Amino acid sequence: MKRITLIALSVVVTALTATAQELKFGHINMQEVVFLMDEMDSARVQLEKFNQDIQTTYNAMIEEYNTKISTYEQMSANWTPSVLATKQQEIQDLQSRLQQYQQNAQMDINNLQQQLMAPISQKANEAVSKVGKANGLIYVFDLSSGAVPYFDASLSMDITAQVKTELGISPDKQLPQAQPQM
Repeated sequence: MKRITLIALSVVVTALTATAQELKFGHINMQEVVFLMDEMDSARVQLEKFNQDIQTTYNAMIEEYNTKISTYEQMSANWTPSVLATKQQEIQDLQSRLQQYQQNAQMDINNLQQQLMAPISQKANEAVSKVGKANGLIYVFDLSSGAVPYFDASLSMDITAQVKTELGISPDKQLPQAQPQM
């Protein structure tokens, strides 16, 4: 009986050891892949245009505010108390509108960014899944997220290039170099 138990235990340990040796892991720099996708270029253009439109409107509001302040400073000595109070209220209202516009604009930018990024992220994740399955990987770790404190690159397959190929990203396309700060 002991012998059968030892044989069974030996078979189980051998099977687990063999299975553990067959486990394959992969890693990717997802941030790089997403940044290089053509869809990301299009999203960046849309976001830049949206930001420019917001900035144009904001600049017009600032110009109106500065004009009212300038007029107030020049003319306030000549105004009656009721006109003075009205002009002060106009300036306060404009300040409130500027603050509200900034808050709303930031929310609109965030919403647009999320709306544009959702299909890009989904497409990138689908490509990672496809490449991971094709390579028989059980896990693919995203090194750009900072959530992997250690990994042994010799035991993990870097699938970044394969995912780029799956997504149709040219091998020549590179991340832009950071501009030196002056």
